Amino acid sequence: MQSDYLEVIGYLERLHRQFLEVVKQELEQLGVHDISNIQALLLFNIGEAEITVGELTSRGYYLGSNVSYNVRKMVENGYLIQERSAHDRRLQRVHLPDKGLALYRKLDEVFRRHVEYLESEFELIGELVAANKALGRLERFWISVMNLGGRPRPPLATD
Repeated sequence: MQSDYLEVIGYLERLHRQFLEVVKQELEQLGVHDISNIQALLLFNIGEAEITVGELTSRGYYLGSNVSYNVRKMVENGYLIQERSAHDRRLQRVHLPDKGLALYRKLDEVFRRHVEYLESEFELIGELVAANKALGRLERFWISVMNLGGRPRPPLATD
């Protein structure tokens, strides 16, 4: 069981890196050279919403330590608008302008094509549903471990 657990962690790391490479390749095929793959995923996760910069990390949209750098570069390149919140001047809100929305829609179409290909050529959708369920349970386990200071708790009957 421990080897399976460690193998899943290894897969997660490799899959994340590989997915970033896929996004980079898709951006190149779209002729988009002024945004990085990481910034493009941030943009995609923001989508048509307006959120705070803090929510980018708290919602899991960004996993790096230099979110402010990426937000600044996206603003400079016209993919993102950053404004102070009218209700709380300490908060910075972000949303996509037309240029960002256009790339969001292109990426959405790319990911739709990926799903269609997975369905038709690999018949993998059912396995992805099961993987999502297992990864969600793993995420809840890790959150519970963090909340208990590193001590795992017994799984709940609803897990």
